[in-house]
Amino acid sequence: MMWVARVDSDLTAQYPLPKSMMGDVRVTRSDPKQRLEQLEAKLDAAKKRNALKPRVDKTVDESHLAWRMVIELVVGLLIGFGIGWGLDWLFGTLPIFLMLFTLLGLAAGIKTMLHSAQELQKKQLAAQADVHSPDAGGADRGA
Repeated sequence: MMWVARVDSDLTAQYPLPKSMMGDVRVTRSDPKQRLEQLEAKLDAAKKRNALKPRVDKTVDESHLAWRMVIELVVGLLIGFGIGWGLDWLFGTLPIFLMLFTLLGLAAGIKTMLHSAQELQKKQLAAQADVHSPDAGGADRGA
């Protein structure tokens, strides 16, 4: 690999480099556009080498789904609790609305959780169908 460097004559006169340190360095006054293009090419090559690869980790996806389901359940409970408490405070009643809407929030959270589980099941069945399909596996078709 040959390195190209632009060195001012004043600088080299003040601080000369020993020949052993020069190695394959060629001192030249090249065109700035050419040097910029070379630098951009080196940067692009370095970016391609160090590019982050997408993470395909099954446990991360499953834990994400589990947290999503827990959050859906808790949010349903909290919304129902908040509505029930607000209605009880507004009407000045016993905590009858609090209990009623907390149970309704629980039911809504469970329904949303089940919907998320069905989504996951559909994705898994589609993935299994792709893996086990005759076109993908190259299995022989009976005549």
